Amino acid sequence: MRVALCYPPLLHEGRIPVMTQSRIFSFTHSKEVRIYPLVMAQAASLLKREGFEVAWMDGIAAGETPAAWRARLEAGDPDLVVLETKASLVTRHWEFIRDLKVRLPRTRVVLAGDHVSYFPKESLRACPVDFVATGGDYDLSVLGIARHLRGDTRALPGGVWRLEGGRAASTGTCRPVRDLSSLPWIDRDLTQWWRYGEAYLHRPVAYILSGRGCGTVKGPGRCTFCIWQYAFWGNKARLRDPGDVAREIKSLVDRYGVREVFDDNEAGGIWDLAWLRAFTEELERIGVAGKVMISSNCRADSVTPDRVELMKRAGFRLLKIALESGNDDTLKRIAKDETVAEIVRGVKLAKDHGFAVMVTTMVGFPWEGEAEIRRTYDVARELLLYKAKPGDCLEANIVIPYPGTPLHRYILDRGWFSIPPGDYDRYGESRPIVKSPVDPVLWARRIWGLHRDPRFLLRSLASVRSWRDLELAFRGLRSLLGHERDYAPQRGASAPVA
Repeated sequence: MRVALCYPPLLHEGRIPVMTQSRIFSFTHSKEVRIYPLVMAQAASLLKREGFEVAWMDGIAAGETPAAWRARLEAGDPDLVVLETKASLVTRHWEFIRDLKVRLPRTRVVLAGDHVSYFPKESLRACPVDFVATGGDYDLSVLGIARHLRGDTRALPGGVWRLEGGRAASTGTCRPVRDLSSLPWIDRDLTQWWRYGEAYLHRPVAYILSGRGCGTVKGPGRCTFCIWQYAFWGNKARLRDPGDVAREIKSLVDRYGVREVFDDNEAGGIWDLAWLRAFTEELERIGVAGKVMISSNCRADSVTPDRVELMKRAGFRLLKIALESGNDDTLKRIAKDETVAEIVRGVKLAKDHGFAVMVTTMVGFPWEGEAEIRRTYDVARELLLYKAKPGDCLEANIVIPYPGTPLHRYILDRGWFSIPPGDYDRYGESRPIVKSPVDPVLWARRIWGLHRDPRFLLRSLASVRSWRDLELAFRGLRSLLGHERDYAPQRGASAPVA
């Protein structure tokens, strides 16, 4: 039985879809954003282990043209096609499925992803999809569906939707796996790991998941804009056994010679002090600590002196920390559970101890005026310039409240959408979809442009120590130019709406 795990290269005005392992979707001109789809890669590995013939069809990472990718898919004549989707791409994926069913009528199709986890019936009505797998552990759901189609007598896993007698029917509640370390390590060769990486990471880089779901020192993360925490993880956080993660990193270093490992779990495992200590000690015991750079998503409130010392021992290099807004009122509204002062303190503590930091921001909250968005800009600039070094960077995203999140409901209830809320295609165009008293596109461009600040450039150059630092800076420049094109002014663009 042949299974194809697919990311079609559905370009938009020459821009690339940032689909894989992405919580905030956009089309971008940057060719430096190729994030490894860890859950889908886990699905591929599980399928191969059970004897299925697996085709890894990430046309986005491979840089294929839509025509060439489609020809390769049809030549493989798969029995089952699996697609991960988001609100921003779902209508395009519906069209893709309709066309696929004409060209390969016997092929079954599974849709997974955060959007369809909230709205499975919508896709069953909109296109001839056979199954919708809900929840974040869709790797196991896909395995269960493939077994079912192969004739396995076991029941379909919970959380799977399909049409029965013309009506949408569910197999029940999706039950997440309790022990993530019971899953096999990802088959990196099958999933073409070498194609992936981002501008701020050293090559070759491999991505891992230390767990699933956002954890914080105060409890599970509950940011109201985070589609994954609500659609995938049910506001919970699970971590793998720290020794298992350490040994996987050793395998990546020994087998593939990776220079950097990025933990793409929402907040890494850093928030759990006992986990971090055991992880560090295992890295030291097996002789990996200091031999590979480790970078991770991280919350600022997890950056404490005791954790910093452990991370230094383990070999951490970069932390990706979300600021989102420079205003405490906004952080409270979006349930960030951090203050601006706490975030500034955490970022500066990380930099004081030699870590590079990537700070992420959001612009275009409908309640933020000129003074508030300038405050975000000023805080972002302060953090970028503080002890700047190669690898430090900023990211700016326009606020996109994804359907199903608490933020979407909050904005919908107040009539703050500037588009029809069901116009999903507009959710990925790097343009505002909610009313704002300022121009979010202008401010996103300004924040990206902080990388051009002469003080940042001079301080970064002064701290260059190797040709690899220069390589990182060059890739960062290429990526910056692409992102600036994403937020270029549009002709005839309308003025901000108060």
